[in-house]
Amino acid sequence: MRTAPLSLALLLAAAPLAAQTPDLAEKVERLSREVERLKAEAAPAQPSSTSILGYGEIVFSRYRRDGAKDTADLRRFVLGVTHAFDADTELVTEVEVEHAVSSADDKGEVEIEQAYILHRLSPAWSIRAGLFLVPSGLLNERHEPTVYYGVERNLVETAIIPSTWREGGVQVAGDLGSGFLLQAGVSTGFDLGKWDASSTEGAESPLGAVHQELSGAKAHDLAVFGALNWRGVPGLHLGASIFHGKGSHAASGVPPLSATLWEAHGRWTPGAWDLSALYARGEISGTAAFNQPLVGFPTLMPRTFDGWYVQAARQVWASGPRALAAFARFETVNTAAAFATLSPASLTPAPARAERVWTAGASFNLNPHVVVKADLRRFREDRNQDRFNLGLGWAF
Repeated sequence: MRTAPLSLALLLAAAPLAAQTPDLAEKVERLSREVERLKAEAAPAQPSSTSILGYGEIVFSRYRRDGAKDTADLRRFVLGVTHAFDADTELVTEVEVEHAVSSADDKGEVEIEQAYILHRLSPAWSIRAGLFLVPSGLLNERHEPTVYYGVERNLVETAIIPSTWREGGVQVAGDLGSGFLLQAGVSTGFDLGKWDASSTEGAESPLGAVHQELSGAKAHDLAVFGALNWRGVPGLHLGASIFHGKGSHAASGVPPLSATLWEAHGRWTPGAWDLSALYARGEISGTAAFNQPLVGFPTLMPRTFDGWYVQAARQVWASGPRALAAFARFETVNTAAAFATLSPASLTPAPARAERVWTAGASFNLNPHVVVKADLRRFREDRNQDRFNLGLGWAF
């Protein structure tokens, strides 16, 4: 660093002669570049405007009645990059690999989970544009394994709200004051015309079977959404959201269809307790005309589907960054609660029986970023799904 003043002195001394001789002019230019290099080295380092984040989980499942279904799986591995272009504008991205290997012969997937630009309009308001997670429920926007109890996400926010559900569009987010937070926007919606009545995928998650994830998404029909949350009391979180859009996209032979999903949720964390509840309901209009020519196929499109859960968790031990929590959850889910009446009425499918699930287990945090989980799940209707789960998760 002491070389900079000496080089600068040489530069000043040589400058008058530079105009007289080409060799001296070249030396002056070299000395000038050297001074600039030394000044750059001496400058204090600037904090990086780029950050790396990520999360992942490995799951082992042992089924109670069918050992052939036992699996061990690197369920998901996610890496994300955020980059701040300036004080108000940043890029947010996440890339996810599911099931460790993705190829034509494997069931793994590589997905872009988020890719949007966030711009702060003011201290209270911001705008997002691109591919983002829809503000719905307690988990869709925050779904890292260190956030939720249980090795697997709850069934309601898997089958009814198809977490992690993302759409392409524009949304505004703002602080209304007094603890009220608002998000609203316009986005791509579901492609209801791609419903496959010969597959069971729609019976597992009606909207999960027809979401588009901005992969060449049909955009003739756009959707609107809104979410309002209140955090006016420390430890208390109440909120609700709605998403609505048409889904036929002017496709030939597809009758007018539209889908609406709404939910309400609450979470209260008094001291060592963590209590939460959520109800979600989906409705699809125009299903009678859509289903009529599909009579005889195993999975017709439902008119309504819904689910709810209640969950209680409590921290039972803590030492430094380590903590142990126990939890129990009851949930009920019906992915085909009602069908529109067909002609004749005898062709109308009977509603499905609601599945009821008990889950109980524990989470041991090595620190806030690494968690080991274990739980037992018991299904009232499909007993073949009863299982013991063990999981390892991380997030940073």
